[in-house]
Amino acid sequence: MTAKAKRTAEPIRPEDVLDPSKALVPSVQRVNEVRVSRGFWPKIRRTASKIPFADQVLSVWFAARDPQTPTAAKGLMLGALAYFVLPADAIPDIFAGVGFTDDAAVIAALIATLGANIKRRHREAAEATLERMRDD
Repeated sequence: MTAKAKRTAEPIRPEDVLDPSKALVPSVQRVNEVRVSRGFWPKIRRTASKIPFADQVLSVWFAARDPQTPTAAKGLMLGALAYFVLPADAIPDIFAGVGFTDDAAVIAALIATLGANIKRRHREAAEATLERMRDD
């Protein structure tokens, strides 16, 4: 792809990160990886005590980082995690009580679909991480 084609390419929209038909498109996957690598830990540290599904989000993160997780599953996991870290989402996170319901729904749908790829070791790592975060 030429430099000009890269500049004029259509930008990736937030809804693209969750579109299963686009989850493995290399450009979408790269954008999701960057969003997750930059935004995941700051957001989970800020929100872990406020959201009851923090252990599930962390389990997905550990599964997405696992070399044994299939590539297609990783693509969808990264999409869900990218949605979690996006600053603009369907219900702003600043609304107490309902702000994270869309994030919870995305993570729940992902786990319902790809739960077999989230192994016990991922769940144990998530629990240990939450415990360390509580101790800090």
